[in-house]
Amino acid sequence: MKIETQNINKHFGAFHALRNVSVDIPDGQLVGLLGPSGSGKTTLLRIMAGLETPDDGRILFDGRDTTHLPPRERRVGFVFQHYALFRHMTVFENIAFGLRIQPKAQRQAEGAIRERVMSLLQLIQLEGLAARYPAQLSGGQRQRVALARALAVEPKVLLLDEPFGALDAKVRKELRRWLRELHDTIHVTSVFVTHDVEEALEVADRIVVMNTGRIEQVGAPDHVYENPANPFVCNFLGNVNLFHARVHQGRALVAGVEVAVPEHAEANNKPAFAAARPHDIEVTRTCRSSDSIGVMVDHILPIGPIVRLQLRRTDNRDLIEAELSKDQWRTLKPVTGEYLYVEPHNLRVFVEEDYVI
Repeated sequence: MKIETQNINKHFGAFHALRNVSVDIPDGQLVGLLGPSGSGKTTLLRIMAGLETPDDGRILFDGRDTTHLPPRERRVGFVFQHYALFRHMTVFENIAFGLRIQPKAQRQAEGAIRERVMSLLQLIQLEGLAARYPAQLSGGQRQRVALARALAVEPKVLLLDEPFGALDAKVRKELRRWLRELHDTIHVTSVFVTHDVEEALEVADRIVVMNTGRIEQVGAPDHVYENPANPFVCNFLGNVNLFHARVHQGRALVAGVEVAVPEHAEANNKPAFAAARPHDIEVTRTCRSSDSIGVMVDHILPIGPIVRLQLRRTDNRDLIEAELSKDQWRTLKPVTGEYLYVEPHNLRVFVEEDYVI
């Protein structure tokens, strides 16, 4: 089912939670709403579910206006961050709950309900735990039960509000891979809220980056990461180094290096800044060209498979962060206080008057 939000606005008192939000969720895709706290992600999700009503704008499901339909008429499954399982019910009864409270004319026979629940238990790989209670399950198992309960009524849309936020890092990684595999099996249009960049980039078909109630960029995860629309997206999707620059007719001067920026062909001697991610900072022991920037090693921090270097420019004392693989680090063997050179690659240039981080 395709979801369209058209010019959605929502206030909570004086707080403007959503500002003219329009976005399309393609049929059958798994879409992540990504942004910092207070960006409007959960509010937008709840409006899709019918748990909130917009001040103005429309929600369309497959072209049908559902803006004022109650949740039960939208065929939506909703999964909350903290599971919301019934503690006095077994796993089986929790999953069966939505099927048993359907109107009598639509309710399935008890045998059909049992068959549906058992098939879902198999899908979430908890077949042997049907008789347990939520308190007897791990956090990851409870979240799987919550997903199964949402899927029991065969929703057209699955909405998940930070489904893994209450779990520890290792379980969260395991469950998000499982969610991706589950979606590839059931192909239900799904939207999940997260502020975890790695989670969104790993799981989603498309991401919607939000900030202060607005949509900043929509696209495939790799495209948005490699081609951020503005400095906010660039900065939010990972650490960046910022360099002062100046743009003139499609060329930018960045830290003494001239680079082509055809997207700014109309700019005439405008102040700008350029962004480069830490893994795009090449570190060398010798000055290889006029592109090289002199730095001193301030701090060395090994983090698993990478080594993070905090470097300080020798010309203006600004900090630069670089990431090396363990092999690169072993080859270079830098030490604190040593003078080295860096060359930034894959620079993204933004004219200052157009954007503010």
